[in-house]
Amino acid sequence: MKILLTNDDGYLASNIQSLYKRLSQDHDVWMIAPKGNCSGMSAAISFLKEIEITRIEERIFAVDGTPADCTYFGLLGMVDFEFDMVVSGINHGANIGNDVIYSGTVGAAVGGRKLKYPPIALSVASYDTKNIDFIVNKTVSIIEDVKNLPNEYLGKVINVNFPDLSEDECNGIKITALAQRGIPSKPIEVHSENDTKKYRYNLSGEPIQEEHLTDAEAVKDGFISISVLDYSLDRSNLRENLKEYFNE
Repeated sequence: MKILLTNDDGYLASNIQSLYKRLSQDHDVWMIAPKGNCSGMSAAISFLKEIEITRIEERIFAVDGTPADCTYFGLLGMVDFEFDMVVSGINHGANIGNDVIYSGTVGAAVGGRKLKYPPIALSVASYDTKNIDFIVNKTVSIIEDVKNLPNEYLGKVINVNFPDLSEDECNGIKITALAQRGIPSKPIEVHSENDTKKYRYNLSGEPIQEEHLTDAEAVKDGFISISVLDYSLDRSNLRENLKEYFNE
């Protein structure tokens, strides 16, 4: 299988390097990833910029742009064949709940929705992964399972979050819904001078307890979370109902 491997942490990040080596044992893998860290860029594109792309090795490229740029140029401008799947990650840090809106890892995966197999966004709930060997091996297994999904999953994104646990400690896989978060913490003021202030983002809101199993809850309990993200951006029933309120 031909895989476009990308991320938002940059091509030198240890997790994507480990995944590239493992996936390359069984698949035709091309790493096309950002030159530097692009966390939090969602599916932003460098629309009005010229993008510099550097070949690092035969099948490793560094893109001076966003994660979504990597997918776009990788799929449409850099090779003379069609990829079968986009794999994004393994991100350093979880991408759960509402955070998927901002995630560059997920944003890069979104661009691969029209391929033979659904794209996969992968994250681990750790910024310094201790159990990467188990996680990359489990990723290979999950990729094989995604290949066997029925056609109704085409056009969707499969979002996977790992707890940073060993094979013996991990409790298995749970299919989950996205957690809803409470109000985020207030931004942190880091500098103030006359009428100018500098701020940085603070923590996301805490996950809200819900009746169904959420990705946040599953990872917290030692399970691998798998969620389905739908980017069709349309709901026919709501569209039809809206005509009652805006009908002329």
